[in-house]
Amino acid sequence: MTVAYHRLFRTLPTYRWYRPLFALLLGTVFYVVASNVVVLALYAVVAAAGGADAASRLAEGLQGDPLDASQPLVMLATLGSIATMLPSVLLATKLAGLGGWGQLSSVAGRLRWRWLLRCVGPAAAFMALTVLLSYLVVPLVTGDELGSGPVTTPPAALVWSVVVILLLVPLQASAEEYVFRGFAIQSLGSWIARPLVAIVVPTVAFGLSHAYNVWGVLDVAVFGVTAAWLTWRTGGLEAAIVAHVLNNTVLFLLLAPYAGTPSSDGSPLALAVTVVCTPFWAWLVLRSFHRSGELASSPASELTGRPPVESRVG
Repeated sequence: MTVAYHRLFRTLPTYRWYRPLFALLLGTVFYVVASNVVVLALYAVVAAAGGADAASRLAEGLQGDPLDASQPLVMLATLGSIATMLPSVLLATKLAGLGGWGQLSSVAGRLRWRWLLRCVGPAAAFMALTVLLSYLVVPLVTGDELGSGPVTTPPAALVWSVVVILLLVPLQASAEEYVFRGFAIQSLGSWIARPLVAIVVPTVAFGLSHAYNVWGVLDVAVFGVTAAWLTWRTGGLEAAIVAHVLNNTVLFLLLAPYAGTPSSDGSPLALAVTVVCTPFWAWLVLRSFHRSGELASSPASELTGRPPVESRVG
């Protein structure tokens, strides 16, 4: 018997229906504590180095635009706090008896690095098409000027923001994948066999977790549902992680020179671009997956040495 990605928790001899809920509670507590530690520690350092005024500017920045590239410390606090979701969900899953990080990574019980590297090509093509449509085709259609206007981020701040983006976005994006496309999909899949529920419900949560306008939330949801479907279809998080990391890195870097441009400003045209580009990305991923020799599901015996829970008697 083979086991699909969303049903992997059911293969564990320690699985009980309530364990995903226990892991959710633990993970939430770990994340709240860890994210606050990151922010408070940064406040303490800023206050010690720059005084109360510097700490006040940091607080105002976090309340305003938490991804303002003209304030690298604000970006550091935002991305750093989100990144703590990764150790939080991995530790909670382990402590709840639902396997280690490999359990969430793929049906192989590990992150499939060779397949992950093959996902770079489709993700790069996805981002190239996205940038082309967003920065060239859409302005031609709307009659707007090409480009994003004058650079407003001070050079020194821009350099530090770029460093923060390159170092922390891979962790931030991977953390969101392990939570919304890993833990959430496998938790729902352990209760409900149909993959549709495990794909759609986490996508709604993923969209609403972003403080964007309605078009921005829908934009995120389109990417999220495609990433969730590919996670189920390819048996792992690799394609979603690569695309999410590349997407956020490229977009943050493109917006970084233009302080004051809210990252949460979605639009119908931006949504249309995502609707066009994500199926193209999914097609490229599946095309590469079929040639990779990787498996979309796994025999339960390879994961645990025992048949899945639903096939055992007693």
